[in-house]
Amino acid sequence: MTFVYLVRHGESELNRGGMFRGTVDAPLNEHGRLQAEALGKALSRVGLDAVVSSPLARALDTAHAVALPYGLEVRIDRSFTNIHLGEWQGRLKAQVAKEYPQEWALWVSSPEQLLVPGGESIGEVRERAWHRLRMVPQEFAGKRIAIVTHRTVIKTLLAAVVGLEHDYFWKFYLDPASYTVLMHEEERGFCIYQVNVTPGATVSPLEEF
Repeated sequence: MTFVYLVRHGESELNRGGMFRGTVDAPLNEHGRLQAEALGKALSRVGLDAVVSSPLARALDTAHAVALPYGLEVRIDRSFTNIHLGEWQGRLKAQVAKEYPQEWALWVSSPEQLLVPGGESIGEVRERAWHRLRMVPQEFAGKRIAIVTHRTVIKTLLAAVVGLEHDYFWKFYLDPASYTVLMHEEERGFCIYQVNVTPGATVSPLEEF
């Protein structure tokens, strides 16, 4: 049996600022670093064999905290980077809602159907991340691996595991610095074992859209 820990990175100033982040890069803020340390302690007991990360700084900072207790080198994998949000990246959500009312309404209700100008669709994120995840049980058979990534990536992977195609994005809530566990058996494939496990001291206020 193979276990995959899907880790959402800790808080950055982009998370706190009500901004569309996408692939805009930013390190963890002070609170995010504390969250990452708590994650590292929580995951130090599960026996990780490898840590893989999105290339973005907020994910890498978190991944290094998770890898530290094991002395593991963090492997970067661009398949798990965040969604590219085109013209919306780095912009306040309130501004986007005002300037793109129709697209914003779709983002709030059915983001799976949205393609931001110059950006990447949620379906494209799902395709690249799910393709890579399906290779993990062969590469790390019988081991435990942490993949440090972003909420959009994790949501699409959860949907792929249970076969959801539409209207799933807002059905999952994932805190910053939380982890979600998948287990994989050869006969059954992936199974969702735990969702949104967050060390108590790191819980953040609920995010809006």
